This record gives sequence, structure tokens and C-alpha cells, in this order.
Amino acid sequence: MIKPPKFLQNIFSTQYMVRDDQRLGTITPSKEAYSESLKIAIPGMAEMVSIALMGMIDTVMVGRVGSSAVAAVGLTQQPRMIMLSVFMAMNIAMTAIVARSKGAGDMNKAKSALRHAIMIGLGLGLLLTVLGVVFAEPLLYLAGAQYDTIGPSSMYFRITSFALIFQVLTATICAAQRACGNTKITMRVNVTAKIISVCLNFLLIEGRFGFPRLEVEGAAISTVIATGIAFCLALASVIRKDSVLRISWLDSWKFELPMLKSMGRLASGGIAEQLALRVGFFLYARVVAGLGTDEFAAHIIVQQLMILSFTFADGIGAATTALVGQNLGKKRPDLSIMYGKIGMRLAWCVSAMLALTVFLIRNRFPVLFTNEPHIIAAASGVIMVLAIVMPIQTSQLVMGGSLRGAGDTRFVALTMLITVGIIRPVMGFLFTWTLGFGLIGAWIAIIFDQGLRLILLFRRFSGGKWIKAKV
Repeated sequence: MIKPPKFLQNIFSTQYMVRDDQRLGTITPSKEAYSESLKIAIPGMAEMVSIALMGMIDTVMVGRVGSSAVAAVGLTQQPRMIMLSVFMAMNIAMTAIVARSKGAGDMNKAKSALRHAIMIGLGLGLLLTVLGVVFAEPLLYLAGAQYDTIGPSSMYFRITSFALIFQVLTATICAAQRACGNTKITMRVNVTAKIISVCLNFLLIEGRFGFPRLEVEGAAISTVIATGIAFCLALASVIRKDSVLRISWLDSWKFELPMLKSMGRLASGGIAEQLALRVGFFLYARVVAGLGTDEFAAHIIVQQLMILSFTFADGIGAATTALVGQNLGKKRPDLSIMYGKIGMRLAWCVSAMLALTVFLIRNRFPVLFTNEPHIIAAASGVIMVLAIVMPIQTSQLVMGGSLRGAGDTRFVALTMLITVGIIRPVMGFLFTWTLGFGLIGAWIAIIFDQGLRLILLFRRFSGGKWIKAKV
């Protein structure tokens, strides 16, 4: 057998990932360690990529209605994500607890964390539904809706707000399953729901096989139905008798102070992170929306590719988060370091292939969404910048997942506040408006955001303080 060059062994071999002074036992052989990571990561990537691809198909269907329809649906994304930020923070906290408990063999604690998250999600999810229906129009005006998009965007937002409660609970259950490494379950839940959404969009957006032509309203109705089905599938995965995370109505559904304190401590960092993310994204989207409907439509088209890159990283990150947390639970921080670095290596390989692919299809991809030449030209130019962003984005997402799996949520939150909450919108305004680079400038700002984020997270991981984070 031909051995790989020495420098590749130094980069990819697990025996070189942990220093001698950090080792607490035998380091898992490379083949076994990579196999363990990929066993969790591949279903996660398949799930996320499938969802992203079908999301693109949804956008293509909406795009046939017109650029204003694409912009209208795109405008609802950031207000919705701001509303969901508290639940995302709670899921970050729950993921750390479940992963650590799974590694320690304490599944009762893992199930307790899931029940607490479900109870919190149920109450606040109902509140968010009411707020989304009542305040749809003001929120979308703040997001930068124009006269030609405020009507369809507010209608889409109101209808899809009825799915918020299902979206919250589904995300909670799936986060717990990923923390246990059960990515195949979450893949089945979310891919099935997305297939249903695409099929309903095909029937309702343009009106086929006797169904009415509902355009943006049809896309919203499809989302509500598919989200409800996803919740039913997710719930079924934790009420089965053979489920590792089995919950029952006969369990204790009372709030327990120690668990609330543990989740609150971890979620405080997560809430700060999510608020920084959502406010930063909101302000950034507002900067781009000010360029006009056509430019914002081009921005949304390119975002589909960026989301695809994110999904690959998210799949690898889910595996890294679970394995880092589980090995800390087993009192093997050296293996947590190893799995964090394996995640980085996998991210490098995937992002390099993605960047090359995106560069090659830069002129063909926008044609899938629109036939308007100026939008196609704008999107093609931005895709060139995206090819640079992808490797940086993929690496920092996996590194952030490692720190979250360890429970080091406060540092990640501070990093997000600096980079997304401040750097991205400020640099976006500078390059887009002050320097007059337009849409290209907005995407150049992302390079600064993602690059600084990668540097800060990598320094934190290398420093090792995250190993001592309490859950």
C-alpha cells in the first residue's frame, strides 16, 4: 500500500491532532475516527443538502411569478428568524446537555432536557404565532419591504406564522436527536416534509391539475402543511418504545429548578448569539433591500447557493457537536479535541469542492430562477465573491459547532455579536453605499465578517479553555 506524503499524514492523521500533554488514553485510529464522524455527518449533510436543494426548487417556482414574488418571500426570512432566536438559543443549550449526558450514560437527564425544551417551546411558540399574525406588516416594513412587495410579503408572513409552533417543536426534537448522533431520524423527518412542500408548491403556486393558482399564498399554505407533517414525524420519533430519547405523557412534565438553571446558563450565551445573528442579518438585509427589488431578488438567488454551502457545514457541524459533547461526557477531552479537528478537515475538503463548483456554474445558475438579463448579470457577479466566502464559512461553522458542543456558548455569542451584529452591517453599508460598490459590496462585507469569525473561533478552540465549560 502506498503511504500518503508526510505532510498529509501530519494534517489528516488523528495521531497528530492531540498533543502528548493533552492525551488521557489511546487516540482513536484515523480510519475508525473518520468513519465515526462520517456515520453521523453523512445523513446530516444529506438531510441539509436535500432541504436546501428543494428550497431552491421552491424559489424557482416562486420566481416564475416574478422578481417581486421572490423578493416578497425573501423579505420574511429575517423577521421570522429574529422571532425564533430564543428557541434556537434554547436548542443550543439543550444540545450541549443532551450530548454530554449521552456520553456520560445519563439518558434520564437527556430526556429531562428535551421535556423542558418542549414545554418552553409550546408556550412561547403560541405567543409568537399571535405576534406574527398581528404585527406582520410593521415587521416587514422594517425589513425593507417596498410598495410592490409589502402586500404579498405580509400575507405570506401571516399565513406561515400559523406554522411557527410546529416549527419550534420540530426543531427542538431534531436538535436532541442530532445531539445523540441520530441524524438519520432527522433526515427522514425533514426531507419527507420538504418533498411534500415541493409537491404542494408545484400544485398551488401556478395552479396545476385542477388546483387554484395561488402564487405567493400557495407557497405559504404549502409551508404550513409541510411543517405540520414534520412535527408529527418528529414527535413519532420520540414516543416510540425503542427510541433512545423516548418521552411519554406518564413522565414528569413539571419544571425542575436544577435543569432550568443549567439550560438558562447555557441559553444565555445562545440568546445573545441568536439576537446578535438575527439583528445583524436583519440590518444587513435592510441595507441590501434598499438597493431595490431587482437587486434584492439577485441577492436572494445567490443566497440559495450560500445556503447550500451552509448545509454541508451544518451536517459536519452536527456530527462534530455531538462527538465533542459526548466525549467530554466520557471524560475524554483529548478525543473531543480530535473530533473537532476532524470536523475541520472534512470542512476543508467539502468547501474546496463547493467553491470550485460554484465558480464553474456562476453564469448558468441564476437562469434557473429568472430570465431577466440584469438580474442574471448581477447574480453572476456576486457568485464570484461567494466562491471566496464558502471555504471560510464552512470552516468557521464547524469550529463554532465544536465550541457549542462543549457548552462554550458565551464566547461564541460574543464572537457573533462582534462579527455579525457589528462588522457585517457596518461593512455592508460602507461597501454598498459609501463606496458605491452596490450589491457586490454587500457580499464583500461578508468576507470580512466570516474571516474575522474564523480567526476568533479558531484561537478559542486552540486555546483549550472550552474543555472546562460547565453544562
